[in-house]
Amino acid sequence: MNDYRSLLQARYGTDAVAVPEAVTPVIEQLLSHRSVRAYRPDPVSDDQLAAIIAAAQSAASSSNLHAWSVVAVRDAERKAALAECAGGQAHVREAPLQLVWLADLARLHRVAEHCQRPDEALDYTEMLLVGVIDASLAAQNAAIAAESLGLSLVYIGGMRNRPEEVARILGLPPRVFAVFGMCVGHADESKPASIKPRPAQSVVLHQEQYSLAQQDAPLAAYDEAMARFYESQHMNVRGTWSVHSSKRVAGPASLTGRDRLVEALNKLGFALK
Repeated sequence: MNDYRSLLQARYGTDAVAVPEAVTPVIEQLLSHRSVRAYRPDPVSDDQLAAIIAAAQSAASSSNLHAWSVVAVRDAERKAALAECAGGQAHVREAPLQLVWLADLARLHRVAEHCQRPDEALDYTEMLLVGVIDASLAAQNAAIAAESLGLSLVYIGGMRNRPEEVARILGLPPRVFAVFGMCVGHADESKPASIKPRPAQSVVLHQEQYSLAQQDAPLAAYDEAMARFYESQHMNVRGTWSVHSSKRVAGPASLTGRDRLVEALNKLGFALK
């Protein structure tokens, strides 16, 4: 329980919610998650990758459509190219394994062709959402599995910065889109990552009906917690979490190329009706 309490305090601060009696090793592992951006060169084995993918395929899938795929990238040149697409993030290049999670409607198109049946629904935004959600659920299962094997990871949303280039690098057919990447490897203990604070549960947990007003006070406290975190991690983040977040939603320029995502998706074969 002491470890559980310390993990909750790392997430929520010293004024954490009362320590729930409901605790399992899985919950403790989830609370221990850190985004790791420094890795040793030790490879992720084929056996570990197979176990991770088995866990990913055990996630829920909308209508059992399996509208996702993943590309495992170990080749140094290919990782370097993906790193450039993702804004030059060094850990994409340096991690021994990059998993690129895909919303994949190409498989369903092929299945429908083989069955000689129409597939017009693939052109609707709902089906892209199915693929994105399926990929996200699978990836989170994979993340949990990887960490249970003693591996570390960080998600890479920068794969959406230049979708067409990522598709070219990975040889993606039409109707396949890289939703995000995931660095996987053994953490470099000389550059330890810390547990990042989260807002109080009252920010995200609403009882019966949604409330914006209930979030004001805990978000002010979260600004203070994140300021301390930024300082402790020597991160070059100016202002509070609120200011930082506001900058990320300020306008098209703040989307780092993703403001043209609809255009890119159209080029990749998604009609988005």
